[in-house]
Amino acid sequence: MTSPSQQVVRDRLAPLLEELRSLAEQERGNPDNLLLMLRELEAVHRDVQDGPFRQSLPENRQKLFSLLQQMEKSGGWPYIPRLQLRTFIDLLGQDSMGMAA
Repeated sequence: MTSPSQQVVRDRLAPLLEELRSLAEQERGNPDNLLLMLRELEAVHRDVQDGPFRQSLPENRQKLFSLLQQMEKSGGWPYIPRLQLRTFIDLLGQDSMGMAA
């Protein structure tokens, strides 16, 4: 269930997210710019996580436990996984092996 304050945040985020999606679509085929975009998004994620979010965590153990339970119910921690170069190298290796066969 979404609280009124969460809805306000979602409403404010919606046009920003749409703009980011539009930019990503415009940059389709340009991996350098898309990589830049991903790095910047990850930096924003870290800034929010390490700043306002961390400062907003409850200091009371019961409230913190309640927040953790809420997070678990709503999908867990909002982590942005970074693709590893090893994954790309492995995929490229599979492609070249498949082409040789």
